[in-house]
Amino acid sequence: MNIKECLARGYLKKLNSDFELAGKEINEAKYDVEKAKKAFDDEDYKWCIIKAYYAMFHATKAVLFASGYVEKRHIAVLIVLEDLERKGKISADSVIDFKAAMTSREDADYHYSYSQEIAEHELQAAINFLDEMENFILKKNTGK
Repeated sequence: MNIKECLARGYLKKLNSDFELAGKEINEAKYDVEKAKKAFDDEDYKWCIIKAYYAMFHATKAVLFASGYVEKRHIAVLIVLEDLERKGKISADSVIDFKAAMTSREDADYHYSYSQEIAEHELQAAINFLDEMENFILKKNTGK
C-alpha cells in the first residue's frame, strides 16, 4: 500500500500543513517518553513499552500534520514513514524502530510478553525517533 491508496481508502486525509497541531503532537510524544522513562525506573516494563510506542506514534502524527495529512488508521502512519524513508527524508532505522515498537506494544498489551531488555531498547528507540521526527519537522517548517 502507498500514500495514494491510503488516501483513496480513507486511511489518510489531506489537509494544509499544520505546525501548531504538529507541535501539540510533539508535546504528547515528549509526555509519553517521560512516562516511559518513569515506568522503566519503576520496573513496569510492559507500560514502558506501551508508552514508548505511543511516543513514536504521536511523533509520527506530528510529521503527518507538518506534511499536510491526518491519519484515520494506524497503518497509514507506517505507510507515510516508509514513503519518507524511500525519499531519503528520514532514516531506515526510524522505520525499523517504529515497526519493532508496534510489534513490541502488541506483544506486551495482548500477549503479555515483555522484558526489561525489550523495554530498554524501545525506550531508547523512542528517544532517538522523537529527536529525528522533531528535526524533520523543523526542516519542513523552515524550508531547509
